[in-house]
Amino acid sequence: MLHKLQYISQGTTPNEHLINIEAALDAGIKLIQLRLKNISDVLYIDYANKAKELCDKYEALLIINDNATVAKHSYADALHLGLDDMNVLEAKKIIPNKLIGGTANTFEHIQQRCAEKVDYIGLGPYQFTSTKKKLSPILGIEGYQNIIHEMKKENLTTPIYAIGGVELKDIEAIINIGVHGIAVSGLITHSDNKEKLVIEINKILYHA
Repeated sequence: MLHKLQYISQGTTPNEHLINIEAALDAGIKLIQLRLKNISDVLYIDYANKAKELCDKYEALLIINDNATVAKHSYADALHLGLDDMNVLEAKKIIPNKLIGGTANTFEHIQQRCAEKVDYIGLGPYQFTSTKKKLSPILGIEGYQNIIHEMKKENLTTPIYAIGGVELKDIEAIINIGVHGIAVSGLITHSDNKEKLVIEINKILYHA
């Protein structure tokens, strides 16, 4: 089963993404998503290979954001696809036997993702986040409750990650609804004591 805490990389340069990824790994995170935008495949592959080396060193899994070609050439463990990205079935042809995650914002998206047989779903945004340029409608606690309720009614069991502006104080309430885990970016990147924060988050996620 996938780790419950996922770090999505951020930075103003690809190199800064790598620095932030290494800091997240050093703090104990075992699931990393490399999210580079507006960059050539050649450069993306280069940085994906560097990220994979780092993840291997820390025995962590690497997810590539929205580029199946990069996921294939960097031997990444997984691929994450947004709603406007490549079709999941197409991606499965390029990277067979790899994990594929997909974004969702509504219950209809969840149904679509489950039909596509993704391995996990990033459902959000929980609240406003500056990481995303085009933000989908904000869900909040109620939005998650409604969607998880609908999933249970239809017996849909794909693991859900809450994503989008999740803060430490929000995690317990989100997890209690029945989501699998959380995907965070700024929360980790901007923390002065990442290791302590990761321990606190994992305690809540795993009810330690």
